[in-house]
Amino acid sequence: MSLYRQIDDNKKRTWVILAVFIAFFSLVGYIWGWWYNNSWSGLTLALVFSSFSGLFSYYFSDRVILAISGAKEIEAKRQAPELYRTVENLCLGSGLPLPKIYVLEDSAPNAFATGRDPAHAVICVTTGLLDKLDRAELEGVVA
Repeated sequence: MSLYRQIDDNKKRTWVILAVFIAFFSLVGYIWGWWYNNSWSGLTLALVFSSFSGLFSYYFSDRVILAISGAKEIEAKRQAPELYRTVENLCLGSGLPLPKIYVLEDSAPNAFATGRDPAHAVICVTTGLLDKLDRAELEGVVA
């Protein structure tokens, strides 16, 4: 399976999971409303709530995770030059847009990437990872 085929499959699965989430909570709302002799209001309430929460998660989950973790965005090369250069070089080589780069103050070596597509991508690296890895290792993690 090619990389692009995998990306397309993952996007389809994301929308299927979102639809199942909305359908499940709508069914629960309908049953709850039926139990109290007003099934349509229960369905409507559940449909609105599940649609809002599902779409909110899809569009804003990266910001929520970054806010909870306390990560700080790197906006200039001088703040974390090696990390910035590494990400920039990998993006140039792969033809991807430069993601937002965040650093999390934590001694544990860790990193994660989030975002719904390349235009909304985020890479977050801990200070522990930056301290423990050399350039080649950092490039392997970021890639």
